[in-house]
Amino acid sequence: MTRPVALVLVSHSARLAEGARELAAQMAPDVLILAAGGDGGGGLGTSFDLVESALVEATAEGRSAVVLTDLGSAVLTTESVVEMLDEDVAARVHLADAPFVEAAVAAGVTAAGGAPVGEVLGAAVAAGAGFPHTGAADTAPAGEPEIPTPHVAGDQAAVITAQVVVRNPMGLHARPAAVLARMMAGFDAQVQVDGVNAASVLELMQLGATQGRTLEVSASGPQARVAVDAFVGAVEEGFGEV
Repeated sequence: MTRPVALVLVSHSARLAEGARELAAQMAPDVLILAAGGDGGGGLGTSFDLVESALVEATAEGRSAVVLTDLGSAVLTTESVVEMLDEDVAARVHLADAPFVEAAVAAGVTAAGGAPVGEVLGAAVAAGAGFPHTGAADTAPAGEPEIPTPHVAGDQAAVITAQVVVRNPMGLHARPAAVLARMMAGFDAQVQVDGVNAASVLELMQLGATQGRTLEVSASGPQARVAVDAFVGAVEEGFGEV
């Protein structure tokens, strides 16, 4: 059984790291997300000891860890820690070249869906499209990981479509988008909503879907019908906000 992927957020500010951790945890409550911010003494900076402690916890029980950093020297501190880890542990640590907050949310939601570390890392990097950010040691190819097309036959290859009206007053803001993205990632289907990947929390949020908007959802693959029905049902229920 594949173990879940953990996230480590390394920032020069303890408040920034904890705030990003809190936000990502709201979207991915079942994912281990650790903050390693500040110099360890209440000031700005990065701490070797804090990063080491976070990485040891993140990689316990065989987990892999994706690390997000806010500035270049945070990358250097993390790299220094990784060099001191046992080889088998260091091999499970992956630094993402990605924007700190957006990538924390995107990677967290992807990890919550049970994705392997390569997809979690890819989701973090894809969150950086159009954002300037610092370099890091280990990155995935640009763009969101491509969802493989299943080999299906007969009517399984058909595209299932439906429309649904957004009912909740705040529309597809962060929490509903995360709920939908986690849900869609769990189906053996390729699902799109108004042309974007329904398993991507950031792409759903970027739709700017407000109350009253009609969304068109389409899916293909073995579980296309159940995925579309689940999406429509979730939106119609209003995410507990109506």
